[in-house]
Amino acid sequence: MKPGWFTVHVVNRGVAWLTRRGVSVWGSRILAVRGRRSGAWRTTPVNVLTLDGERYLVAPRGHVQWTRNMRAVGGGELRLGKRVEAFTATEVLDDAKADVLRAYLKRWKAEVGIFFAGVGPDSTDEELRAAAPRHPVFRLTAVAAATDA
Repeated sequence: MKPGWFTVHVVNRGVAWLTRRGVSVWGSRILAVRGRRSGAWRTTPVNVLTLDGERYLVAPRGHVQWTRNMRAVGGGELRLGKRVEAFTATEVLDDAKADVLRAYLKRWKAEVGIFFAGVGPDSTDEELRAAAPRHPVFRLTAVAAATDA
């Protein structure tokens, strides 16, 4: 499902504007990932979920350009103001997504629930597993910054 005009032109731009200036809105970051064909940096606002000490990116709108790029390049950057954090990404298998999707929906259902076709934080594991193939999930691992010796 494509986001509506208001989401694209008002909400996403507003969140991106604030995030670029260092103000996180409910965990927002700017995801930067290289294009799988062009190699150029592509950016989009995302919500980073922390669950049991691990960080995840969930694609509420499904298999979109950033998810395809992430699969191809295996990582990217999370940006908040001038802070840039490089990471590698591992895609989570569908059978292992239920807890992540539940936690994500618990936090951001008001913002993204429309994309989950009736599935919510109170859904059964079976219902969440049925929705899992439509929503890519990536586990993030921070890349240590290089230091001058």
